[in-house]
Amino acid sequence: MSQTLNAFSQRIGYEFNDTALLELAMTHRSYGGRNNERLEFLGDSIVNFVIAQALFERFPEAREGQLSRLRARLVKGQTLAELAREMRFGECLRLGSGEMKSGGHRRDSILADAVEAVIGAIYLDTGMAAVSERILAWFHERLAGISLQDTQKDPKTRLQEFLQSRQAALPHYEVVTVKGEAHAQTFTVECHVELLEQHTTGKGASRRHAEQQAASDALDHLEKRSGDNA
Repeated sequence: MSQTLNAFSQRIGYEFNDTALLELAMTHRSYGGRNNERLEFLGDSIVNFVIAQALFERFPEAREGQLSRLRARLVKGQTLAELAREMRFGECLRLGSGEMKSGGHRRDSILADAVEAVIGAIYLDTGMAAVSERILAWFHERLAGISLQDTQKDPKTRLQEFLQSRQAALPHYEVVTVKGEAHAQTFTVECHVELLEQHTTGKGASRRHAEQQAASDALDHLEKRSGDNA
């Protein structure tokens, strides 16, 4: 195994018996030939199960909906990409020339897929006990820091429900600007609500994040005004 992959194995805390599995897990489809998509499919199911079991045991009084929202937060692409950056997955990815030039080794979706693929590879290499131990180790701080307070609905959903409860028109979101290169864009979004005289603005690394921020600001204004009129 190359020195790069050997150092990577040390960072993730697992040494492969079959190093070909690790090489495959780090091979993006743009590289050509066999790639990590099948391993990604397998790893996605495994990480969902392991995190679901951990949450089930950690929060014995939690309802199904709360557990689902906590799991979704922990295994979403952004979180997996953060894990990949912490363990420097990007240094070991095998990408096609086009993806390499466009910064694919920094792209959230590619990094998240690689984490799932490595999880699938560890499972095939050793089995469920080993991969569960690694997943729980990687997620340890995030699992320790999560609480049932984190299960509240996202700002866009809460804003929509607030307006529906008052039979008001639903919000309208408009992308104002998109700045930066494809792998590092910043979105600016305006949220227009008829009950507010002025629109609110949000910025984020994706359109969704910018919309959530704009919705949160709009909800803050509406709730404050509602409290003042109480």
